[in-house]
Amino acid sequence: MTGLLTRGSLRGTALLVGLAGYGFSMAMMVRSGLGLDPWDVFHQGLALHTGMTIGIASAVVGVVVLLAWIPLRNRPGIGTIANVIVIAITVDLGLLLMQAPTSMPARIAMMVGAVVLNAFSTVLYVGAGLGPGPRDGLMTGLVVRTGLSVRLVRTSIEASVLAIGWLLGGTVGVGTVLYAFGIGPLVQFFVRITPKPVLAVSGWANVAQASELGAHAVRSGASARRIRHTTMGRCQSSKEIQPTPTC
Repeated sequence: MTGLLTRGSLRGTALLVGLAGYGFSMAMMVRSGLGLDPWDVFHQGLALHTGMTIGIASAVVGVVVLLAWIPLRNRPGIGTIANVIVIAITVDLGLLLMQAPTSMPARIAMMVGAVVLNAFSTVLYVGAGLGPGPRDGLMTGLVVRTGLSVRLVRTSIEASVLAIGWLLGGTVGVGTVLYAFGIGPLVQFFVRITPKPVLAVSGWANVAQASELGAHAVRSGASARRIRHTTMGRCQSSKEIQPTPTC
């Protein structure tokens, strides 16, 4: 019983720390003044065309993304609800406590730190296994269902909403591009360095396994293509070389 309580406390702590870190990372991005993250570019673009505030646009998108969970067989949890509440509070608190840097090096450092903190916080709160936020649940669901890597899925999602948000008139900066193409590799990096026993009891267990299988399939496919290219006609007759589904 004590072990279960301790485990539950650790998961709850990971959830709250992760969500708080995520909120502060968003405030850091705002204060850096170098661009919003892709989802907020999308929310801003929707707001410009619909008359909604960015906050309302974010909530509407969250509901739509939750509907996308149905075919992925994702289930919301307490972490899904906490995602909305804790992040909203910590973003406002972070903006209240932080001042915008005056020098460009400091702004760049704040933006880079925000992206790293965002990725680490994502691994923490999703790893608590108490239910991811709508957008991260979409990512983990797609990784598990498709077998693709976290890096590929996360980057694809971020790049897609960024492009749509930009076309709708959302504000894009160098920090936006850094976030869009850096968040996926960083999340995968933090998952990889997380101790295996922690992964085994977290929401990343199946995701990490599916991601590694996807990455292995891509590497195998690349190797097979190189072999077919160098051996030309010989590869067609060789029984040892088999095409993979990723070719």
